[in-house]
Amino acid sequence: MVHHVKIIATAAMGLESVVANEVKELGYDAEVENGKVRFRAPVSAISRCNLWLRSADRVRLLVDEFTVKTFDELFEQTKALPWEDFISEDGQFPVSGKSVKSILHSVPDCQAIVKKAIAERLKLKYGLATKMPETGALYKVEVALHKDTAQLTIDTSGTGLHKRGYRVGQGEAPLKETMAAALVLLTNWKPDDTFIDPFCGSGTIPIEAALIGQNIAPGFNREFASENWGFIKGSVWEQAFEEAEDLANYDQQLDIIGTDIDHKMVKIAMDNATEAGLGDLIQWKQMQVKDLFIRKQNGYIIGNPPYGERIGDHKTIATMYKDLGNIMKDHPSWSVYILTAFQDFEKHYGQKATKKRKLFNGFIRTDYYQYFGKRQRGEI
Repeated sequence: MVHHVKIIATAAMGLESVVANEVKELGYDAEVENGKVRFRAPVSAISRCNLWLRSADRVRLLVDEFTVKTFDELFEQTKALPWEDFISEDGQFPVSGKSVKSILHSVPDCQAIVKKAIAERLKLKYGLATKMPETGALYKVEVALHKDTAQLTIDTSGTGLHKRGYRVGQGEAPLKETMAAALVLLTNWKPDDTFIDPFCGSGTIPIEAALIGQNIAPGFNREFASENWGFIKGSVWEQAFEEAEDLANYDQQLDIIGTDIDHKMVKIAMDNATEAGLGDLIQWKQMQVKDLFIRKQNGYIIGNPPYGERIGDHKTIATMYKDLGNIMKDHPSWSVYILTAFQDFEKHYGQKATKKRKLFNGFIRTDYYQYFGKRQRGEI
C-alpha cells in the first residue's frame, strides 16, 4: 500500500514561488524549479493540493525519473517501476510525451515504448495473458525527456486546475483563474480591505479574491481524475472535502467591486459570480475608468487592463492608464497592482512602480506593476 508519494505541482513561469508558498501553507516542504514545485507528502496531499492550490496548473504524481540514453534503457527502466501501486487492473493509461534536447527526440516512439513497458509490467503483476482491458479509471501518464533524464508522471487533476467550474461566459481574452488568484496572492490584500478591479471583464479577479477572502477551496465545486483511483481511499477525498467545508468562512464580509466599460461583460461577470455562489458578495458596475470614484481610505486596485494587442488602439489604452494614474494620485493610502504588456505603462500612469514582476499571461510576456500605498487611520 502506498503511504507517501512524490508530487509535482506545475506552474506558469514566474508563479513558482507563489505555488510553493501555497504548498507550504498546506504543511508540505517544497522545492522550486522552473515551471514546477516538487515535494514528498502523504497520499492525502493529492486530494488536498487539488482542492486548495489556487495558482498551480496541475498536480502530478511523480512515479520516478532516471538517466536514459537509449530506447532499450527507457523500456527496461520504465518496466522496472511499480506501476501496479498506482494503476488498477482495468485502468486506462494513455501516454503523452515531450522531449527537449534529448537523444531520444522522437516523442511518438518514446510514448509507444513507455506504453508497452507499463502494459508488460501490469500484465505480469495482474496475471493477464491478453492486453490490458483499460475500461476503468483514467491515469494519464506523461514521459518528459530533458537531455539525458526521463521523468514519468501521472496527472492527478484531470481538467486543468484553472477550470474552477464557475465560468459560464467569458470575453475574447479571458484571464486564467489560476493567474487571477496569483495576482491577488502577490499582494497584501486582506478580506477587510476594499478591493476594486476597474477592468473586470468576465469577473475572474474579483471572483478569485472573494474565494480567497472567504477561504473557499477553489476546487470545491469540481471533480478530479484521482477521485476514482483505487490506491487513494474514498475516505481520503471525503476528509479533504470536509476539511474544505470546515475551513470556509462564509460569514466574512467583503467589500469587492468589479467595473468594466462593457455592460455585456458586466452581465457575464455577474453570471459567473452567481455560478460560483458569490452573487451577493461582489458589487458589479458598468463604468469607464475615468469615472472611478474612491470613497474610502486604504484599499487595493488589482486589474488586468487591455494591453493594446487585444482591443483598442495605442492612444485609447494610453489615455485609460493616464486616467487611472490621475485618480490614484489623490489616494496615496491605496495600493495599485496592474498586469499589462503595455511597455509604456509607467509613462502614461505617471509614476514609476515600487516593484515590477515579470509574468506570462498565456504566451504574452507581461509585467505586474506594484504601487504600495501608505495606510492611514480613520475614514474619510
